[in-house]
Amino acid sequence: MEKNDKIIMSKKYINDDEYYYKIVRKNIKKYRKDKNLTQQNLADMTELSREYICDIENDSRNKHLTIAVLGRIAEAMNMDITAFFER
Repeated sequence: MEKNDKIIMSKKYINDDEYYYKIVRKNIKKYRKDKNLTQQNLADMTELSREYICDIENDSRNKHLTIAVLGRIAEAMNMDITAFFER
């Protein structure tokens, strides 16, 4: 095993799924508002329900979304999907 392999294998991750979902939820809401879109507008553009968009954006509802749904939201807002992961 090379030195770099040991470094990679010993790395411990400190953030769980919920940490990343929170970042994504916050960014979806931020970019939606920046583009002056309502939840209903975004729902119509993605063919998702307004309730689902609301659930995604609301931290207390603990709604998870798939990469495919995130991709639909990014495409609807004409954005690169990676923008939703910015801290």
